Amino acid sequence: MATQAHSLSYSGCNFLRQRLVLSTLSGRPVKIRKIRARDDNPGLRDFEASFIRLLDKVTNGSRIEINQTGTTLYYQPGLLYGGSLEHDCSVLRGIGYYLESLLCLAPFMKHPLRIVLRGVTNDQVDPSVDVLKATALPLLKQFGIDGESFELKVVRRGMPPGGGGEVFFSCPVRKILKPIQLIDPGKIKRIRGMAYSVRVSPQMANRIVDSARSILNKFLPDIYIYTDHMKGINSGKSPGFGLSLVAETTNGTFLSAELASNPQGQGTAMLPEDLGRNCARLLLEEIYRWTWEVDVSHYRTAQWEPTGTAGMWVLYLHKWQIISLRVKAQSTSPQDRKHAVWIRLLFFFLYSS
Repeated sequence: MATQAHSLSYSGCNFLRQRLVLSTLSGRPVKIRKIRARDDNPGLRDFEASFIRLLDKVTNGSRIEINQTGTTLYYQPGLLYGGSLEHDCSVLRGIGYYLESLLCLAPFMKHPLRIVLRGVTNDQVDPSVDVLKATALPLLKQFGIDGESFELKVVRRGMPPGGGGEVFFSCPVRKILKPIQLIDPGKIKRIRGMAYSVRVSPQMANRIVDSARSILNKFLPDIYIYTDHMKGINSGKSPGFGLSLVAETTNGTFLSAELASNPQGQGTAMLPEDLGRNCARLLLEEIYRWTWEVDVSHYRTAQWEPTGTAGMWVLYLHKWQIISLRVKAQSTSPQDRKHAVWIRLLFFFLYSS
């Protein structure tokens, strides 16, 4: 059995989820010290504690130790077990905060995962369930994770601060991922979106669609934005509205942008027309920056930033011995951005049943 003396050690609260997820995949324990040690409110936050409880639910035999102040966490992962589960997420963060990590862990469970997550489905901080469904699931399907049991569904929509949303996620077991290459992202061929509203007039969603199309129609004709207005118990506990946009390329790459209204009682009121136009501009900006995400064989980015989220993910994967890493600068055509970097990733997952 691994001991604390043989565990990896980190300081600070940054990349807490990534460290715990990689610890679970590799089976190596981790100790994290000085978690907000100098803050007026030191230690783990409620949403981080909720995430740790979620890891405890999806695993069997995990050992978790937290000191009295919450500034030191020791995590010795158990077996990824899966099964049918339910979890109440903290309303301080969106369900996407928890779902991002489950997408990494679910294929390697002992049993297929079927889980109901309750909380905030759409907010201004974390990826919404709509965006994850439109971008992450198609990417995972290219790795061979597919079938009728691979599903992500919004049962109830919940906005902050009250939440009240509910999401169902199920994923089959895949011990080995199919290698793919996404070197050439292709050209934008269509844009899809979801305009949603809860506990407000249904016209809010229609106004969002019209304003977003007024910007996007100048870029592309193939645009369709769905509207979703949930009522009653399915509308959560707080009013709000928002928009999620996803651009798909000819080679199956997805670029996304989203905006949600300010939570009730916080900040200034936002017009649906402004939200729609701003979200459309965010998507166009994302297309302009054009960064390609990691895949099992190759990863290309317009500008390599080791301190960014994607960069830290790659470096952590290398440190945890989940991948071997080779970084090589490539010459690019005048149409490409400067400082393009190609990274060849040879994945060998250490986790096994």
